[in-house]
Amino acid sequence: MNAVNASEPVPSAESQLRATAPHELVSTARRLLTDRVGAEEVTLLLADYALSVLQPVTHLPHTGEPVPAHDGPVGRAFVSQAPVVEVPDGSAPTHVVHLPLTVRGDRLGVLSVRLPRNATDPATVLRLTDFATALAHEVATAGRDTDLYLQARRTRRLTLAAEMQWQLLPGRGCARQEYVIGAHLEPAYTIGGDNFDWSTSADHLTLTVTDGMGQGIDASLLTSLAVGALRNARRAGIGLCDQACLADQALFAQYGGKQYASTLLLRFDLDSGTVHAVDAGSPQLYRQRGDTLEQIELEAQLPLGMFEETPYQEQTFQVEPGDRLIVVSSGVHGARAADGGSFGERALRQTLSATRLEHPHEAARAIVSALMEHSGSRELTADAAVVCLDWNGRTSEA
Repeated sequence: MNAVNASEPVPSAESQLRATAPHELVSTARRLLTDRVGAEEVTLLLADYALSVLQPVTHLPHTGEPVPAHDGPVGRAFVSQAPVVEVPDGSAPTHVVHLPLTVRGDRLGVLSVRLPRNATDPATVLRLTDFATALAHEVATAGRDTDLYLQARRTRRLTLAAEMQWQLLPGRGCARQEYVIGAHLEPAYTIGGDNFDWSTSADHLTLTVTDGMGQGIDASLLTSLAVGALRNARRAGIGLCDQACLADQALFAQYGGKQYASTLLLRFDLDSGTVHAVDAGSPQLYRQRGDTLEQIELEAQLPLGMFEETPYQEQTFQVEPGDRLIVVSSGVHGARAADGGSFGERALRQTLSATRLEHPHEAARAIVSALMEHSGSRELTADAAVVCLDWNGRTSEA
């Protein structure tokens, strides 16, 4: 019996993480990395809702002193989505490896591991990168069963409306061979009616951006109904126009036209790059191709729920490898500065051009940051949603 047990393979780190209770993921990660690579310190840092800081998890849900999400070695790992080895000085006995925690393009935070100086070879860093990815998946999955990691992300309390909106989102990013999506919402802790949603299949991507009218809990309830109706129709295998029609009917039945939701619906054919679109309201769509920036002018149709049984029509346009699409809600393109000028008149285009080479995550965040600077406020009074999509297209081998 003993000989059989001795010959059994050692359980992988991934399997041990999967077998761990949600609240024990951090302690299990520390134990595994101490045993397997000689880690002297292991720290999980989670990005806050505004993506402004990374919060070191101490004893869940408590956190230590936050560090900037876009500066320093930890911030560089988060922004670049690549490992960063921090070398304090030439005589330091330990180095710290900062590893991005990401799930299918959705950035969660950073895992920092302090190792003996001679243990930060490329092979070990690669093993740590794989471990961080496995841990990220378990942290994301744990959110189904515990509030602890969601609590640890907060620098302050969310409003009830914001709580509902964040629970409604699919994430803040998504990546696969054909495309990369990065998205941002502000004001992160008080968001009410703006939302983005996506769903991918073998051959298609459906992306929607919704701007529910009003503020606070009223806007959140409206948007929740709109997104729920769109998902229900989409999951029934119904086409894009009919998705809009059924959501329109659901909102009108509930609100009688007194409240409505502006929505842009896009469906990408991953083989051809053909995009089917229904413009039901105010979100605006821009395309960057090379050095050219243009607004894609779609036929403006009525917002969802404004009138009973509104018919909707599809339009199509094409994306090519290297294209970038940016969708902005009315809180972005229609925002006004103190001098009365609209952000969408010139500042938005300047920001889009300036961020052309940034990763979609950083481009979306930079657009909202520029909006805040334009408005002269560190906290927006109106909801703002930005979705940035880089199109790579599908190769013949895919």
